Amino acid sequence: MTKLGPRRVHDVRVRGGNTKFRAMRLDQGNFSWPAQAISRKTRIIDVVYNASNNELVRTKTLVKNAIVQIDSAPFRQWFEAHYLKELGRRKPTKGQAAAQDAEEDVLQKQRSKSCMKKYLTRQALPKATVDDTLKEQFMSGRLLACVSSRPGQVGRADGYILEGKELEFYS
Repeated sequence: MTKLGPRRVHDVRVRGGNTKFRAMRLDQGNFSWPAQAISRKTRIIDVVYNASNNELVRTKTLVKNAIVQIDSAPFRQWFEAHYLKELGRRKPTKGQAAAQDAEEDVLQKQRSKSCMKKYLTRQALPKATVDDTLKEQFMSGRLLACVSSRPGQVGRADGYILEGKELEFYS
């Protein structure tokens, strides 16, 4: 059983001389955002739900179809750089204003007219709008995702971000 923790993967010899990669512990994975057709490597924060057994949630065991919380930062950074739109940011307080200036470089940077035209056409696309329930998750910095790989067999925890009706069910 794969637990949540620093990466530890064992090689296992199987029938025919082949090898499987048994993940004993994992703390990150490659998760895709289906609506935007991108995937990013991100940190797994917590196991939230498992349909087969609540004991697997309590012990933070990663199995296929486990619902996990992942870090939203890689997806937020990609969205802001690709569409030049703010996503999941709070209004800065006085103390945070100086630190915020360095991070706001992507949104406030000077660009040429042809480059701005490209961003404006992207912003007009229907993909440039994010669902309200997903925006709330970006505000908290954590996204709900489903593990679609089998960590105990392939040594990786890959999956997809929950959206739409599936997200409503687990929220």
